[in-house]
Amino acid sequence: MSNAETPTRIPPPESALEGLYAAHFATVADRYTAALAATGFDGAVIPAGGLRMLFRDDHSYPFKPNPQFRLWVPEPAPDCAVVFEPGKRPVLVFHQAVDYWHAPPELPSAWWARHFDVAVIREPAELTQHVRKGPRWALLGEPCGPAEGLGEPDPAALIAALDWHRAAKTPYELGCLRRASFLGAIAHRAAESAYRTGASEYDAHIAFCHAIKSREEELPYNNIIAYGRHGAVLHYQHLDRVRPASAPSFLIDAGAPCLGYGSDITRTWSAAQDEFAQLVAAVDAAERRLAAQVLPGVDYADIHLAAHREIAAILSDFRIASGSVEALVETGVTRVFFPHGIGHLLGLQVHDVAGLAAGPAGGERPRPPGHPYLRLTRRLEESFVVTIEPGLYFIDPLLEAARGTAAGTAIDWARVDAFRPFGGVRIEDNVVARQGGAENLTRDAFAALGG
Repeated sequence: MSNAETPTRIPPPESALEGLYAAHFATVADRYTAALAATGFDGAVIPAGGLRMLFRDDHSYPFKPNPQFRLWVPEPAPDCAVVFEPGKRPVLVFHQAVDYWHAPPELPSAWWARHFDVAVIREPAELTQHVRKGPRWALLGEPCGPAEGLGEPDPAALIAALDWHRAAKTPYELGCLRRASFLGAIAHRAAESAYRTGASEYDAHIAFCHAIKSREEELPYNNIIAYGRHGAVLHYQHLDRVRPASAPSFLIDAGAPCLGYGSDITRTWSAAQDEFAQLVAAVDAAERRLAAQVLPGVDYADIHLAAHREIAAILSDFRIASGSVEALVETGVTRVFFPHGIGHLLGLQVHDVAGLAAGPAGGERPRPPGHPYLRLTRRLEESFVVTIEPGLYFIDPLLEAARGTAAGTAIDWARVDAFRPFGGVRIEDNVVARQGGAENLTRDAFAALGG
């Protein structure tokens, strides 16, 4: 089904994903069974991970579960583990401490829990009592208690096989990502409204979180909320508490969570209907054309190279640089203004695993020469979920490095100076590779909200 034929509707709530989870669970079990057999292991212990304490302090960092564990368990708690042995029902070893300082996690009773046998432990070290001892077991992650006897830690061949298959999402995973995109669109709208009504970067961030009732630690990654020149910093990490006297542009790169999966959405806005707004519209149109190329069989690196041709055309159209599209790409002018990759795999991790993998046995597919930051070089397959995020920035260190070079002679420096106060443009959508046409989760989510 093409994106144009996809009905625009609000994704159902998380509870509606129950009907898809059983098939997802079976698929994950089949993948593990095949990978264990191919690499010579009898079973695997998959810890959730634990709380990490701050250096010389008595409280912890926010809990970030092992993605291998969360592939099985939508609602993880610290110090738990999945014990998987092919042909047997998986065991969820559930840590429920006797604790009056903190509220212990409740025993899982949600729809996903009935697919496991649940064994309760009171101390992390008790995990070893629930693992059949043997030399051919794998330990996938960091155990919270003693690791002795749990298995070979993170065998490279097994990890490569498991990571390879995570790129193709199950219908359950796609349901999670659709809902994460919808929640992300809601929150983006709230942040944009805050920007346009005089909020600071910090206040726009709070508006984003409030709109979806999400704590900062629950977000897929730290929000990038950048006004004006801050938009030229690719991973701008500050949240100014006071709005500057001039905030001519707003770049927001932020996502929302759903059962461990996260959206990754970027939009750029101009405060006025000016030439920068026209530049934003040009990048947006280019992004739509690139997103339409997300199809099974397409080499993702070719989309990246196509993005450089798109950026070259925009640089020429806006008189920021002169020369043919081919010349602006070949002489490196586009890399001055678009220094990152076109995107990455998306799933349980924002930059999901195995983006450079050559196959389930490991190895790497090389990046195109001169493009060291591309995170994905695989050929796309059905149900791969990727980001498409072209950008055009006015980054002082890169611009200054280009002066006096062949690239610098093609740049109109007066035009660059006119655009510097706006920082830059990035537009990012989350897109599913479909045989009948790319499914743009992000555009569908905004459309469901009315535009």
